[in-house]
Amino acid sequence: MTPHAEILTGEKNSTSPAAHKAFSAFSVNGLEDSHFPELENRSHLRYTPEEELHDLVCIGFGPASLAIGVALHDALDGTDPSLDVPGLQGRAPKVAFLEKQSQFHWHAGMLLPGAKMQITFMKDMATMRNPRSEFTFINYLFQKNRLVEFTNLNTFLPQRVEYEDYMRWCASWFDEVVQYDQEVIKVVPEQGPSGSGEITTFTVISRNNLTGRTESRRAKHVVVAAGGRPNIPKPFPNNHPKVIHSSQFSHVATKVLKDAQHPYNIAVVGNGQSAAEIFDFIHTHYPNARTRLLIKQGALRPSDDSPFVNELFNPERVDSTYSRASALRTSSIIQDRNTNYGVVRIGLLEHIYETLYTQRVRYGNNPDSEEQWPHNILPYRSVMNVENSPVVKDGIRLHVRDQSPLYLSAVPDMEEKKEILDVDAVFVATGYHRDLHETLLQGSRDLMPGGNVKDSKWQVSRDYSVQFADNKVSDDAGVWLQGCCESSHGLSDTLLSILAVRGGEIIRSVFENAPKWNRADVLTYEALRK
Repeated sequence: MTPHAEILTGEKNSTSPAAHKAFSAFSVNGLEDSHFPELENRSHLRYTPEEELHDLVCIGFGPASLAIGVALHDALDGTDPSLDVPGLQGRAPKVAFLEKQSQFHWHAGMLLPGAKMQITFMKDMATMRNPRSEFTFINYLFQKNRLVEFTNLNTFLPQRVEYEDYMRWCASWFDEVVQYDQEVIKVVPEQGPSGSGEITTFTVISRNNLTGRTESRRAKHVVVAAGGRPNIPKPFPNNHPKVIHSSQFSHVATKVLKDAQHPYNIAVVGNGQSAAEIFDFIHTHYPNARTRLLIKQGALRPSDDSPFVNELFNPERVDSTYSRASALRTSSIIQDRNTNYGVVRIGLLEHIYETLYTQRVRYGNNPDSEEQWPHNILPYRSVMNVENSPVVKDGIRLHVRDQSPLYLSAVPDMEEKKEILDVDAVFVATGYHRDLHETLLQGSRDLMPGGNVKDSKWQVSRDYSVQFADNKVSDDAGVWLQGCCESSHGLSDTLLSILAVRGGEIIRSVFENAPKWNRADVLTYEALRK
């Protein structure tokens, strides 16, 4: 986690999504309320059959797409005047969200006991854009009958498990328009019938992970908000049962480390919040374990979330960041990385330091005694090679480059060392790749400005819309990217901080120039609202 906490069967011929059996009675021409399952909460968006042309398809249904759904609801509800756009006058648009998970989850693998949020609850799915929205965290507390008790906590930082429950509560409003277990494979551009050569629609092709069936949905607008893929860097092997990314920690730890009293040998790799949380969790829940936290730097460093620095994550800062010269923007992002990357909240740092100090009292405070500490931080370490351990059954052997003598020795001209760690498991907290859009849009590269040039990357405008070559894509169609635009839009791009405002920006960009709806559509919408 980072200081601004980020932000993973039906019959073959049915027109309804396989994950929603109750929808199988739908017909294209008669969508009545009685066909929908009873829902505790229900947004203004309605299910659209797979074969119909969609106004919008969102790939992924994590916090970024959820914020878009909330903004759409608020626009149709009339509670947000800033979203009074022509394309949303009179009826709900035809929208689908495709999510590869079987249900809504947010960082479920790091929902550790007692872990708190690292940003204020005011930066929820709606408040910063529309405090009157039904989707504010305050309204969630009210609906759950916990508002008074939460105020007694005297904090702006709820527990992480509660905030995930809040987002799942928000997500439940959109069950009609979210198709879970849908893993999107690619996005294919389609030319219109006019013969002009312009792309007028996109086909989103997905695989239903419950049935194996390939599905396709045509849309005028596509938002790619697929989230990050766990980064397991070399030399660590992928898909090894004892090499576990932090995103899977809560799911896998108790399966790999089954006996809480066993004297496991554990390695944790990483400098940031997730690595520190895992290191502390193992110390607390596996008292007989021997744990080593390997960091490349000389010390764990605190995150900077002081008030003036926090203004970096104000929504309006995206404008100035995007407008900067490319070189200046890059240097600014590097300069401010300690707000988000490779840093730890000061409270957790102090707690871990106290843990290590207690070991000094118990085991001694000299280099020889330190070797006996059950939990320790090893600075200036890099893992150079990984192989199966010859001494730990089903374990891992880490070949480690130790540069600490170069930095910490009082003797001059010391040389770096090599060390070997044999462990039962290694947990890597090494971040995420955010490049899935490059794979999904592979079939559209001929539409790039300048053509399909090797190693070129997709570029986006300030409104997050993908930049296509002139006259290649019609004005009422396009693709938008979310959560993969840090290099152009700044450090807030992958975080929760600006999601509410950004969701509204996406809605305006997509629907401001959309055609108004015809009378039949309006009558259908009004009938559904009654």
